[in-house]
Amino acid sequence: MTTDPVAPSPVDAPPPTPPAGAPDLPSAPSEAAPEATPEATGEATPPARGPRRPRPVLLLVSGLVLGTVAGGGVGYAIQANRPPTPLPPVQVALPSYPAGALDPAVAAAAAPSPLAIDGDLRKLLLSAPSGSSAWDDYPDTPSWVTAGELAEHEGRTAAVFKQLNTRGFRRAVEIDWKQGDLKVRVSLIQYTADRAAEAAARTLGRPLEPFVPEANGGYEVDSTASYWAETTEPFYGADAVAQRGTVVMEVKVFGTRPVSPELLKDLAKRQWERLV
Repeated sequence: MTTDPVAPSPVDAPPPTPPAGAPDLPSAPSEAAPEATPEATGEATPPARGPRRPRPVLLLVSGLVLGTVAGGGVGYAIQANRPPTPLPPVQVALPSYPAGALDPAVAAAAAPSPLAIDGDLRKLLLSAPSGSSAWDDYPDTPSWVTAGELAEHEGRTAAVFKQLNTRGFRRAVEIDWKQGDLKVRVSLIQYTADRAAEAAARTLGRPLEPFVPEANGGYEVDSTASYWAETTEPFYGADAVAQRGTVVMEVKVFGTRPVSPELLKDLAKRQWERLV
């Protein structure tokens, strides 16, 4: 089957070639679609942007960072090239003193003095007189007692116990006896060597009459009755106290009627003489 050639359409045909010697004619303008403008579309024209300038803060920060890095590098390079500084010697010369003879008397005077009272305190207590008996379950022979046992003798047990343990209490001894209608308690309470002032404080705070002129303390006799704890049984009290060095002696007498001052003074004087 054969087909006839199809003649080109005027649109597809190339433009005619002008004859030789004919003048050039201007080409016909092409029919292009007009460009859409913002005014035609109704859109607002954006403002024109100016040239972007560097920000001063960014430049300043960049300069500081670069300066710090450059300065640190230069400083490290300078320090690395320096020779090491030698360290001073670890051992120095010891001080020297001129040799001299030691004076024993001067050395003994400079040494701390020994305690005025030391050793077994039980040997310094009075003994119960003949014909006396034990007072309840209290020790009727010289015996060691604790701070808790001393505090139980007082009405303010907790306060006395705290006071003893915070003011240099070291040790204590005690003896108790009963004779007739009298009950007697003699105690020696010793404090540490650096708390002798606490021992002296037990003898202060109330007016006392001296039982001997040389004793650092005194005595007192109650003229009114008191009552034993948790009972209605009355009693009259009398006590003497004195301090020598780090030791405090206490002599207490309780009776169903006012205690004789002479009896108390005699007990206190005999106990004081055992400490000096």
